[in-house]
Amino acid sequence: MNDCGAGRVLKRPHYPLASRSLPRQNRIPSDWRRDEILSGAVTSVLESKSLKTRPMTMSLALDPRFCNLLTDSHLRVVGAPLLDAEVLQADAARWLYEDAPFCVVAHNTDADPRFVYANRAAQQCFEYSWDEMTALRSRLSAEHPNREERDGLLESVRTKGYASGYRGLRIAKSGRRFWIENVTVWNLVDREGTYCGQAATYRQWKDV
Repeated sequence: MNDCGAGRVLKRPHYPLASRSLPRQNRIPSDWRRDEILSGAVTSVLESKSLKTRPMTMSLALDPRFCNLLTDSHLRVVGAPLLDAEVLQADAARWLYEDAPFCVVAHNTDADPRFVYANRAAQQCFEYSWDEMTALRSRLSAEHPNREERDGLLESVRTKGYASGYRGLRIAKSGRRFWIENVTVWNLVDREGTYCGQAATYRQWKDV
């Protein structure tokens, strides 16, 4: 079985979304506990080698396999590491979700893709909890007038593998509009060549 960890594996790819460094005081609230993370279960269907499907319920927030998919595909597709070597040698999945000072989001391969991952920096940026974010269709992270531009970016990434230096307008849960800047978007492809969705990372954003 492949390592995608979320979404239905399709033969043809579809789309996701698109790193402001967080000041220490704006980092994730300390009362967000691991049991809260694990309660945000993601239901996914993975295709087995026998071409039969089976349901699989899991949380990807702290999943080492999904973290490896993010980091390994970023290195292979983009040609640069997503995480420093010392982080990869430690508890990478936990650090990326809880402590990373940059945003990482990913969506699946549905025809209308749904977010399956958003680290806490991204949750703070978009003002959604894990449960809310992973129930959200990724196109809704942008307002309707800005979706055509976003869709064009994602289609380009689908065919070319990745894009960097992107800047786009997004909307938070409260209606707050903000620019995400210097964004890298890449295809999530496991080592067997299976397309698993797309991911994005950015370190900079600013309110409109």
